[in-house]
Amino acid sequence: VDVMSALVSFDRVFEVLDAPNRVEDRPDAIELPRPKGHIEFDHVSFRYPGVDAGTIASLEMGLPRGSEAENEDVLHDINIDIRPGQLIALVGPSGSGKTTLSSLLPRLYDVTNGAIRIDGHDVREVTQESLRAAIGVVAQDPHLFHDTVGANLRYARPEATVDEIIEACRSAQILDVIQALPDGFETVVGERGYRLSGGEKQRLAIARMLVKDPAVVVLDEATSHLDTENESLVQQALASALSGRTAIVIAHRLSTIVDADQIIVMERGRVLERGRHAELRRAGGLYADLYETLIRPAVADSTAAENTTIATTNGA
Repeated sequence: VDVMSALVSFDRVFEVLDAPNRVEDRPDAIELPRPKGHIEFDHVSFRYPGVDAGTIASLEMGLPRGSEAENEDVLHDINIDIRPGQLIALVGPSGSGKTTLSSLLPRLYDVTNGAIRIDGHDVREVTQESLRAAIGVVAQDPHLFHDTVGANLRYARPEATVDEIIEACRSAQILDVIQALPDGFETVVGERGYRLSGGEKQRLAIARMLVKDPAVVVLDEATSHLDTENESLVQQALASALSGRTAIVIAHRLSTIVDADQIIVMERGRVLERGRHAELRRAGGLYADLYETLIRPAVADSTAAENTTIATTNGA
């Protein structure tokens, strides 16, 4: 039985490896010059590929072929203009399309309609290698490979110097943690290695992005509650990571939302509102509702936890 199960697993692994790429470079694709970071979402609509569009049959667990939902757009006529160096916060309830929208910029999928441009270049007209070299992505739950800390950082840019890696770690507020590990940068982390805390993993992922030194950052902020010290260190790391770069942030922290040059409020795949924090609160729309029901209570919980920590420390 174990052998048969293993054979089935191998079949699925090879099915994934042999699957055709949905996104290919065009024959006349050009190298994207080092971008300044001007990003345009121009009438962008998107639907996920259906079962007949190169999906892996054995992994399909969702919609039947030809179903109405399968052919439904999940993003509808999105128009966003982001100037170089601006911070854009994507805000909205779960399932509103924030993560899907952010995945289209590095071209994990191609848009169904419309276009996405970086400095006037349609992302479909440049090579994927040059496009992704210009974009740094920090996921909500960063993945660490089962390898040394140094190797995990160099995945972003193998030719990075020791000094560049150290400076990136210092800016990400993680250098002291690494130096305190049993073998420093040679300590093995990942699934079977030294276990870092959630906040430490986030800061290491930010350091990896800084090693890459991209012009554009796509960041999905972690929703998990961190202790006060880790929260503060992550905020300092983010300040370094976003400084001088065009940033699209799926925002959960109030500090990020308030500092954003523009807040994009999404619901059901559409841009419902846009503006700054104060004006959106005054408008009394979806953002004001989200602030009262989700954002403000989270800030209150964080403040209460911080006060408890301070009180405990003072009591000691």
